[in-house]
Amino acid sequence: MNIRSKYTVSEQNIKGSRFLSELFSCSTQKDARDIIKAQKTKYKDATHVVHAFIIGDNAEISGISDDGEPSGTAGRPILDILRGNGTTNLILTVTRWFGGTLLGTGGLVKAYGSSAKQVLEKAATENAIEEFIPKTEIFFSTDYNLYKLIKLQMKEFCLFDVEENFGTEIKINCKIKSSELEQFSIILKNLSKGKILINC
Repeated sequence: MNIRSKYTVSEQNIKGSRFLSELFSCSTQKDARDIIKAQKTKYKDATHVVHAFIIGDNAEISGISDDGEPSGTAGRPILDILRGNGTTNLILTVTRWFGGTLLGTGGLVKAYGSSAKQVLEKAATENAIEEFIPKTEIFFSTDYNLYKLIKLQMKEFCLFDVEENFGTEIKINCKIKSSELEQFSIILKNLSKGKILINC
């Protein structure tokens, strides 16, 4: 199951080093870049601002950075935790302030992995986790005499951000759960005897 998260934060200290984990909703690579840039600006005093992200309806795009930590010891463990939770459309950053004690490669992998796990567990506990629903934006127009019938049908589907503009005809713009698009299109076509065609 693909999931995304509302903003969540957690923190732990390991041998004097402070690890601050933050989870953000993120749906594009530009969003990811903007969040990383903001985090690095916000935590200029930090030793490292490590991140991993997964985006896309099928979790097909991912990215990581060790931000100066030994290769494979920071971003990769975070990404592995994200993948293990079936997550998509989010970015997880772990900001570290070095406390004076070297953790070694094994210690770093464990520290970053546990930081990622901790913030995801907190998100789940706080009900910040929600199901990710693939949506498709659609547009269509209807005559006034069909409006009430169409409104009744719309209540039977998962529609989001519905906008209606009333003019010589009624123009409707919304998002629909992608898996319901075909069925909704057929119903509108049948109701209007082929006059209503959905544009995506």
